[in-house]
Amino acid sequence: MTIDRRALLGTLAATAAAPRPASSGKPAQPAAPAAEAVALWPGAAPGSPAALPQPTLQKAGAPGRNDYHLRGVAAPTMFVYRPVSPSGAALIVMPGGGYAYLSMENEGSNVARFYTAQGYTVFVLSYRLPGEGWTNRADAPIQDALRAIRIVRARAGAFKIDPARVGILGFSAGGHVAASLATDHATPLYDPVDAADRQPAKPAFVGLLYAVTTMRPFETHSVSRANLLGPDPDAALVARRSPLLHVGKDTPPCFVVAALDDGTVPPQCSVDWLSACRAAAVPAEAHLFERGGHGFGMRLPDSAPGSLWPDLFRRWASRHGG
Repeated sequence: MTIDRRALLGTLAATAAAPRPASSGKPAQPAAPAAEAVALWPGAAPGSPAALPQPTLQKAGAPGRNDYHLRGVAAPTMFVYRPVSPSGAALIVMPGGGYAYLSMENEGSNVARFYTAQGYTVFVLSYRLPGEGWTNRADAPIQDALRAIRIVRARAGAFKIDPARVGILGFSAGGHVAASLATDHATPLYDPVDAADRQPAKPAFVGLLYAVTTMRPFETHSVSRANLLGPDPDAALVARRSPLLHVGKDTPPCFVVAALDDGTVPPQCSVDWLSACRAAAVPAEAHLFERGGHGFGMRLPDSAPGSLWPDLFRRWASRHGG
């Protein structure tokens, strides 16, 4: 179905507020519905095509694994989920989907549900999908992430957050966006458009869930690579968009989660990220679970050790500004 931004906001707010069964690892109380949708760019996004993609939100997934997939991101947006009792910490969530779509419930509103219950103000980011006509396809999602964190900091008072306590959490291809922001936050990827762009873009802390951390062939998710870089990318572009190669002393603290039976994104992407953090003396913590597959998000049953990752991340983030 084709929907406008207001309809999309209503749908995502409804999925966030719908009741879920109580569990030991995830709070039963719903997150507050998305309070607002914040457009990232005051005009057209950088590299806009003449004909913008048309937004669609489709229900997807097998029974018990329902999700909503967003395509056609013409106007990159942050959906704001406000806690009842703000702690001052903020979390920008970047859903995955192989750079072909965005997993807006499993890796978006359901994540907001958990963290708003913990006092976080959560921003679910609908970033541009590189294969939808953007002339700067390999930079478009990272431009959106840079702009998002700057807007959050510029409006800290309105959002009731501390600008020094803004972290990010990315899943799969969204993990690639997050990893790129962690290593590329000082790179000027677009011309400033307003005062918000004077804000720093370095996150206080970073969570990477089964993340794509490299674009090197045979070491990564081939679909994410093809969708981001296009066919036959040159070696320089592959290196520039492989955040694993750019981990350094200015990379913020990182929290890494993967399942060793992930058949989509090689778990070695996460292992190598941890190794790069250790080599650069970047504070890091990793949890590698025996089972879970790919794209589990908030779906794992309570009996699975991997279901504990949201609280593990919360406890770890609290030591780094979260």
